[in-house]
Amino acid sequence: MEVDSQAVDKRGDRVRAMFASIAGRYDLLNHLLSLNIDKSWRTFTIKKLAPTAGQRILDVCTGTGDLALGFAARVPKVEVIGLDFCPEMLEVARQKNAKATAKVLQFGDGDATQLPVESNAFDIVTCAFGLRNVSDTERGIDEMIRVAKVGGKVGILEFSKPRVPILRWCYLAYFKYLLPRIGQQVSGNDHGAYEYLPASVLAFPDGPVMVELLTSRGLRDVVAYPLTLGIATLYVGSKSTPKERR
Repeated sequence: MEVDSQAVDKRGDRVRAMFASIAGRYDLLNHLLSLNIDKSWRTFTIKKLAPTAGQRILDVCTGTGDLALGFAARVPKVEVIGLDFCPEMLEVARQKNAKATAKVLQFGDGDATQLPVESNAFDIVTCAFGLRNVSDTERGIDEMIRVAKVGGKVGILEFSKPRVPILRWCYLAYFKYLLPRIGQQVSGNDHGAYEYLPASVLAFPDGPVMVELLTSRGLRDVVAYPLTLGIATLYVGSKSTPKERR
C-alpha cells in the first residue's frame, strides 16, 4: 500500500487547479473526513508554538486560513500573515477573515518555494497540511527557515503514518479506498484531489525521517509530536545561527 514518491504529480499548475476546484467545500470536507479532529490538531499547534503579543507570524500554504485565523484569535496584538498560491483558497480565507473578531493582517499570494517576504522577519513560521503539496519539499523547508528570525520557531503540521501495525493498516485502507470515494462524491471534483491526498501522504517523509530532514536544513532542537496515535504529527524546531549551521 506504499506509494512511490515519483508517482505523485506535484507540479504547481496541477496542484493549484486541484485546490481551486475544491476551495468552496474544502473546510467541510476537512472536518468531515477527519471527524472534526483537525480542529484540535490546529489548537495543539497554536498552544505548542505559544505566540506572544507583538510577535510576527507567517503561515505558509495557508489555504482557507484556519491556522492563521487561530493564531490571530489566540493572542491579541500579534501580526499574522497567511500566504498561498491558490487564489480561490485565499478568497475563502478572506471571507472568513472579514467575519472574524480578531483578524489576520493579510492573506496574500505566495509560492512556498519562493516566499515574497524578507529574510529573518518572523518569530513563528508555520505550515499546516501544505508542505507535502509543495513541488520541492526541501526548498519549501529552506524558505520557511530563511524567513524565520534566528531562534524563531518553525512549526509543520502534517499527516503521518501511525506506527502501530493494526492501526496503520486500518488508516491506510481508509485513506486509500474510502476517503477518495467520500471526497469525490461530496466535492464533485474532477481533478483527482481525493486520490492525490492519500498518495501524497504515503509518499511524504514522516517521524524520525522528517526530524532528520528538518535538522539537516538548519533547525535545531526539532521535536515531533504525534497526534491522535500518529495520524498527524507536529514538528517544531528553532532556527539555528549561521555558526551552528556550519
